[in-house]
Amino acid sequence: MPRIAVTPLPFARDNYLWLIDDGHHAVLVDPGEAAPALAALRKAALTPVAILLTHHHADHTGGVGEIIARHPSALVYGPRKENIAGVNRPVEDGDRIAIAAPRLDLQVLEVAAHTRGHVAYFGHGMLFCGDALFSAGCGRLFEGSPADLERALARLARLDDDTRVYCAHEYTLANLAFSRAVEPENAVRDRYAARCEALRAQGEPTLPSTIAIERAINPFLRTGEAEIIASLAAHDGVRPSGARACLAALRAWKDVF
Repeated sequence: MPRIAVTPLPFARDNYLWLIDDGHHAVLVDPGEAAPALAALRKAALTPVAILLTHHHADHTGGVGEIIARHPSALVYGPRKENIAGVNRPVEDGDRIAIAAPRLDLQVLEVAAHTRGHVAYFGHGMLFCGDALFSAGCGRLFEGSPADLERALARLARLDDDTRVYCAHEYTLANLAFSRAVEPENAVRDRYAARCEALRAQGEPTLPSTIAIERAINPFLRTGEAEIIASLAAHDGVRPSGARACLAALRAWKDVF
């Protein structure tokens, strides 16, 4: 199988779009701006064959029109449940996307919560999850409910430990600060935080993470931990009555943290 490279292309304040390529052809994930994508394609002489969109927010879709104007043969995949301009290959849960070059076989996972039709793309040990899951965090509930969030995160948490997590924002250090507030005693998290702080000090991305790391350090995947439950009880004045209530309380606290 040809070598597959995955490169983060930063834009705006903290966004990443992901460039997947085999040295000749490329797939773009969540190109919220066209300029960084087009520059990377020109520099490496890559032909884009597909764009994968996880949800409708403009910082994930804003570059599609200009990219397609330059490369009209590229297919645009996006969630069937959301109305996104430029999508010509709508997808839904359980669909598979086969791309010949770069050779990719990706499964579509519905992870609605951040938005009502949010999807992720999974394959080859890689998860492109947009704003559904961040390192040490998760996306805000703009359109979904705590029940939706519980289902989405549980689904992602069941993926193999070594699955690499390619999310769409560099939120890791801020999320880790919240993690410390809700679970002060977590040695794995503290080692991970030191590594991430060193990477950011060098201007390097903290991503990708892995599912194993997220299970160990991400409070939104650790709602059964006694220390997190105690922190929420102290913060809210009431003990959460189960995992979903814990998740809702965590999200509400993080929204104002």
